[in-house]
Amino acid sequence: MGKPTGFLEFDRHASQKRDVLERKKDYNEVETNYDAQQTREQAARCMDCGVPFCHNGCPLGNIIPEFNDAVWEENWEYAYQILSSTNNFPEFTGRICPAPCEASCVLGINKPPVAIEYIEKSIIEKAYENGWVKPNIPSKRTGKKVAVVGSGPAGMAAASQLNKAGHWVTVFERADEIGGLLRYGIPDFKLDKSVVKRRVAVMEQEGIVFKTNANVGVNVKASDLVRDFDAIVLAGGSTVPRMIDIKGKELKGIYPAMEFLSQQNKRVADIERITDHKGDAYANGELLATGKNVMVIGGGDTGSDCVGTSNRHGAKSITQVEVMPEPGIDDKKQPYYKFRAETTPWPNWPLTKRTSTSHEEGCERLFSINVKEYIGDSDGNLKGILISESAMFNGTRVEMNEREIPCELALIAAGFVNPQQDLLQQLEVEVDERRNVKALEYQTNKSKIFAAGDMRRGQSLVVWAISEGRECARKVDEYLMGESLLEAKAVSMISPAYIGI
Repeated sequence: MGKPTGFLEFDRHASQKRDVLERKKDYNEVETNYDAQQTREQAARCMDCGVPFCHNGCPLGNIIPEFNDAVWEENWEYAYQILSSTNNFPEFTGRICPAPCEASCVLGINKPPVAIEYIEKSIIEKAYENGWVKPNIPSKRTGKKVAVVGSGPAGMAAASQLNKAGHWVTVFERADEIGGLLRYGIPDFKLDKSVVKRRVAVMEQEGIVFKTNANVGVNVKASDLVRDFDAIVLAGGSTVPRMIDIKGKELKGIYPAMEFLSQQNKRVADIERITDHKGDAYANGELLATGKNVMVIGGGDTGSDCVGTSNRHGAKSITQVEVMPEPGIDDKKQPYYKFRAETTPWPNWPLTKRTSTSHEEGCERLFSINVKEYIGDSDGNLKGILISESAMFNGTRVEMNEREIPCELALIAAGFVNPQQDLLQQLEVEVDERRNVKALEYQTNKSKIFAAGDMRRGQSLVVWAISEGRECARKVDEYLMGESLLEAKAVSMISPAYIGI
């Protein structure tokens, strides 16, 4: 703890955001650059809390009080060493993580929690500015070869750790760019793609080989990987979208959110060839919200991303509907550190109504909504959606206020159900009841094949994907070498000898 009275002296100030009217005109990041002095003050708010619950809140076990202390002391390089010892990609989590660590912050019991995510982003950007982010090239190679299928955060984390252990790693990505949903899914206004490319360049210098347009099981034989590599890590994500099976689902104008979002990623990158994740031309052509009444079905982050993108397209109207009831606590009016729901007391993740930067840019949000029917015109195009509200009365759910909402573009952001099964069937890998890869300790029924990330645990957060990749890499290393020096979870106290392992 660098400043004992810091939490009393400084208020919480996290990332500053560009003006709404300005940022709606482009796809540049909404958040402005970090301020070093502001970051120091925020780090000073970290308390001597005895038991830092933030460690438990973070799936990576980031050593948060220690890097906060280093920032306050202006020992930025040491802060970076501490942070990078547990987190391979702070530049990603510092931008797009919902920060469960902050929900667990002890200060958050009765004050605004420490702005951990902002501090994390500040540390990594400071590290890049000063040239501290250098290729970590192993001094000795084991001679073992590992194939990683999928280049999302889980695949990238597994590749980074396995390369650190001295193995030769090749990452196979079916898209034309590396990054998975970091590249084709998350909007540029949340995560500029130069940030992803910057990290990939470092990993290439470390000796990791990335192969794009390499769809394992299609244009790359799965049997070749089994033959040519000592171990395989499946990190292809959960990519089968959950659609809404109601009357009118065949109408033109109803699409999965990721098809809409990934197309915009390519437009921003000035990639003329509009293709899907397999490299095939989109069957539905270009999807644009310009001049249309848009309904986003799903209240999560992906739905919010659709709202922000539709605003930038110039949609006529945007309505976001959510099947769950509206939380009684609004994070803008009643901050969760002061008014928590009884069902989610500290240090649990609080149930609140969260207002994203996309929501601030404009949309109508409806809760407790049942989507009942897609309504089309005589040409088979979507023109409206029939919805109703639901509520509980005397223990019985009642539908009411049925009405039609004008809509020419419906974006389904209801999550993903499971990974695609073709490759899993070719590899004869067992799946669980949810059709995710069955790999309790990351190892599948095929001894040399492992799985990590959404493909194993189901749809989840980027920070969980990184954690999965790290844990999986340790299991692969143990399989190949009999033991592993890789440490996936943080130790309680860091020492210089631990840095870089």
